[in-house]
Amino acid sequence: MTPAKGLIQTVAIFAVTASLIAPAHAHFQKMVPSTNVVDPSTGRDVTFDLTFTHPMTNGPAMKMSEPIQFGMQHDGVKTDLKSSLTPKQVDGKTAFDATVSLKKPGGYAFFVEPVPYFEPSEGKFIIQYTKTIIDAFADGSDWDQMVGFPVEIEPLTRPYGIWTGNIFSGVVRHNGDPVPFAEIEVEYANDGSITLPNDSFSTQVIKADGNGVFSYAMPRGGWWAFAALIEDGTMPSPENGEAVPVERGGVIWVKTTDMP
Repeated sequence: MTPAKGLIQTVAIFAVTASLIAPAHAHFQKMVPSTNVVDPSTGRDVTFDLTFTHPMTNGPAMKMSEPIQFGMQHDGVKTDLKSSLTPKQVDGKTAFDATVSLKKPGGYAFFVEPVPYFEPSEGKFIIQYTKTIIDAFADGSDWDQMVGFPVEIEPLTRPYGIWTGNIFSGVVRHNGDPVPFAEIEVEYANDGSITLPNDSFSTQVIKADGNGVFSYAMPRGGWWAFAALIEDGTMPSPENGEAVPVERGGVIWVKTTDMP
C-alpha cells in the first residue's frame, strides 16, 4: 500500500468513526411567535419564526422547503397563510418569517405542515406537524383545539399564561386515538445563553402513560417544544428508491414566564 493510499483510508475511517460517535441532536420544526397573548392595546400583529433546527443547541439549522401548509384556525375555520411567508437564511439554510394580524377575540391555533425531510444519517423521512396556540384579547377560549394532524398533541394544560416551573400535560393522538406509552422529546429554544453540562441534556425524553398522557415541568422561562414521535408508513428513499420509514412528529410550542 502506498503512503498516499494509506492516508486516504485512514482519513475515511476517521470520518466514519466520527460520524458514529457524534451526538445525534433532535430535529424540531420551530414555529415561535413574537407573543402568544395578544393585547389590542399594544398591537395586533404577531410575527413568526419558522426554522427547521436543533433548538437547545441553538442550531445548526437544516434546509426548510416552502411548507405544504401554514395557516391558522379560529372558531373551527382554517385560513391559509402561506402568502405571508417570507424566506430568510439561518445558518446558510432556508427558513421563513411571517407576520399575521389578529382581528377578533378568541383562541387561535397556528399550524405548519412541512415538506418531508430526508435524514440520511438515520435513513428515514421526518415530518413534524407543528402548532402553537395564541389567545387574542384575553378571550381564553379554544386553548385545547385540535387541527386534525395525523399525529397531534391535545393540550390538557392551557398552553399560554404558564409560569416557569409549572407542569405542562397533554395527550398524544394518532389519527385521533390516544397512543399508549408514546415517546415525547422536549427541547428549550436556547438563545445561546445556556451551556449544557453534556449532550444528554440537549433533549429531554419522556414517555406517555397507558392513556397517552404525559407531563413535564419546565424549569426555565422561554419557549419549549414537545414532539410526540411515531413511525408511520414508508416513502421511497431519494438515495436509491428503496422504502424507508417515515417518522411523524406532533409538535406543540408553549411559553413559560418567570414569576416577578
